[in-house]
Amino acid sequence: MTRLVTLWRQAACVAGRNLEYGCRSLVVVLAMAGLVQAADPLDWPTWRGPEMNGISREKGLVDTWSPKGENLLWKKPEYATRSTPIVMNGKLYFVCRHEEETTKEGEKTVCLDAKTGEMIWESVHNLFLSDAPAERVGWSSVIGDPTTGNVFVLGLGCQFQCLAGDTGKVIWEHSMSEEYGMLSTYGGRTNFPVVYEDLVIISGVMTQYGDNAIPAHRFVAFDKRTGAAVWFMSTRLRPEDTTYSTPVFTTFNGQAAMVVGAGDGAVYAFQPRTGKTIWKYEASTRGLNAPPVIHDNVVYLGHGERNKTDTNVLGAVFAFDGRAEGDIGEDKLLWKIPKKTVSRSGAVVLNDRVYFLEDGGQMLIIDRSSGKLIGEKKLGRIIFGSPLVADGKIYVTEATGNFWVLKPTEKGLEEVSRVRLNNEEILSSPIVSHGRIYVGTSKALYCIGKEGAEPSADPIPPMPEETPRDQDSAIAHIQIAPVEAIITPGQAVAYQVRGYNKIGQFIKLVEAELSVDGPGAIESGRFKAAEDAAHKVVKVTAKMGELTSTARARIIPVLPWKFDFNDKQVPPTWIGAAYRHQPKEFEGESMLVKIKTIPKGTRSQSWMGWPRLHDYTVQAEVYAPVDEDRRPDMGLINQRYTLDLMAKDQLQIRSWTPRLELRFAKTIDFPWKAGQWYVIKFRSENGADGVTLRGKVWPRGEAEPEAWSIEATDATPNVQGSPGLFGNASVAEYYIDNVTVTPNQ
Repeated sequence: MTRLVTLWRQAACVAGRNLEYGCRSLVVVLAMAGLVQAADPLDWPTWRGPEMNGISREKGLVDTWSPKGENLLWKKPEYATRSTPIVMNGKLYFVCRHEEETTKEGEKTVCLDAKTGEMIWESVHNLFLSDAPAERVGWSSVIGDPTTGNVFVLGLGCQFQCLAGDTGKVIWEHSMSEEYGMLSTYGGRTNFPVVYEDLVIISGVMTQYGDNAIPAHRFVAFDKRTGAAVWFMSTRLRPEDTTYSTPVFTTFNGQAAMVVGAGDGAVYAFQPRTGKTIWKYEASTRGLNAPPVIHDNVVYLGHGERNKTDTNVLGAVFAFDGRAEGDIGEDKLLWKIPKKTVSRSGAVVLNDRVYFLEDGGQMLIIDRSSGKLIGEKKLGRIIFGSPLVADGKIYVTEATGNFWVLKPTEKGLEEVSRVRLNNEEILSSPIVSHGRIYVGTSKALYCIGKEGAEPSADPIPPMPEETPRDQDSAIAHIQIAPVEAIITPGQAVAYQVRGYNKIGQFIKLVEAELSVDGPGAIESGRFKAAEDAAHKVVKVTAKMGELTSTARARIIPVLPWKFDFNDKQVPPTWIGAAYRHQPKEFEGESMLVKIKTIPKGTRSQSWMGWPRLHDYTVQAEVYAPVDEDRRPDMGLINQRYTLDLMAKDQLQIRSWTPRLELRFAKTIDFPWKAGQWYVIKFRSENGADGVTLRGKVWPRGEAEPEAWSIEATDATPNVQGSPGLFGNASVAEYYIDNVTVTPNQ
């Protein structure tokens, strides 16, 4: 116990005044001292395995099986999934649909006993304000943290959660759409969280506020214990795609690196502790979705879009040395094979070869040093999952239901076995843990292996070592945290400033000069917002010599709110609004216009404040100019529901757009005309039977009608959420004025 107390004090000393923002958590300190159980080398804590490369070191695995019973340990039809599962501490985790094809349909994270397949817990949540269809639930995978035993998951609707691995209890969560403007598009391509030391890092295309108002593929690193934002970085603005390339950690030249494909078509290496860019290779004009693979300092990756240097050529696979800095040109590539479409599946390395799976089912067998194409093997028609290397063989799944076990030969590959799962889609990747192979399909979750078999494995090769920190203790970068915060007037935020050397290693907490741009004051490392500040953004800057680092905080008061736009600006605290709306003078008054001249943003949502609000009324005045009978959709968001005055003379309440016919929605005929101002009013009321949504619309200048125009009760309710705006200005712009949000009386 004395040793434990000593370690606690050491951790607190390292962390400084705010333990939750410390450079190392107590758990990490205890793990270093041997008081936390080390990760099981046979666990599979990320969807691509403990080495993040699709390689298992296990031996003696079965290479034949049958859904009728041969080497089938169990089958769970109730847990059909497109999500690749993970295994940690004897538990199997994955994401799947909840009560599909019912009015209760949602998304859930499930924990099973990895050996028996029996359920331990499930964590269910609604999907809301998303265009992604139900069939795409589970695009992302759960990620496990062996140090704490917690798991992390980014849902299809951009709900980012930290769950206790033993119980499924929510430890912390962020609504990434409402807080960061993360997009959940029809494609559903939500990305995979990754854990590095005391951080959990997530990314997606985000349209936030202020300097981050323009869409970009952005990365946010959170403290994995508390959910506090530690660093935030952006790639090139206005990307063509959302993306789901999983970051991979390695070490180049003694420098820790996070390598990932981005929505702007480039491959990046970042310092994982700071978010600073190490190098970048621009591969394509569109987003990169496959995960990179790194072997002996070489980065292997593919894509299926236009090449950056030759836009007439679609697709390529390529390799380059990761021990680089700055921009990597085409002349720095070790090799490149164009016209190969590898836009979903990650590569695997086995011995002296690298194997890529093209989208159309062709496996490319390439000499990894020279880039010479040794051979090709046709494997079905549609590839989504990534191959698995285990026991000297390659396990491959294909979307139409094929499962192959392949063995390398001198000239290519030979087929060891093939299982055909009729009428089942396989969109996930196979995994291995403790002698068992797991794979999810559209009809079931399968566990494959021999009953009673004792697993064995070769040791996992160590990651290349970092340069010892004591070789460079000069501080080259400082980091103020939390980098993002939401506070009320009069509330305080305690900041900490960390110092890092030039290769991104933490050196110490530093005493920096803090200054603030905005209403409030700094005292003893804390910023306190002014008591009368409302809907303001402040920037807190840390300065140490020539080094600076900036954090932001949004000051948002309690209800009621009123926005009349007389200051001729989009409210600075609104999420997802500034890029899609502009202040404008109209009819002698200042207001907002939802513009139609921006790419990929004419149909959008924006949010005004706290995601935890509930039982309130939001109201706005809207006007659609007469434009040859082309009209916009104009609406409000309340508690994760939308009230939409639709161009086709309808009024609709909804939450999850692709499930209008089943999950929850109500639509009524509601004629209206352009060239007329209307007032839209939307109320949410939580009750014992669910949440009741009420909406009304009437011409401005007329008395408000007593009766609500539309009412609906959702028995599977969203019980909280930020107020906001919805609009579709693809064919016509519209004006917005006098927005209010008030608590229900």
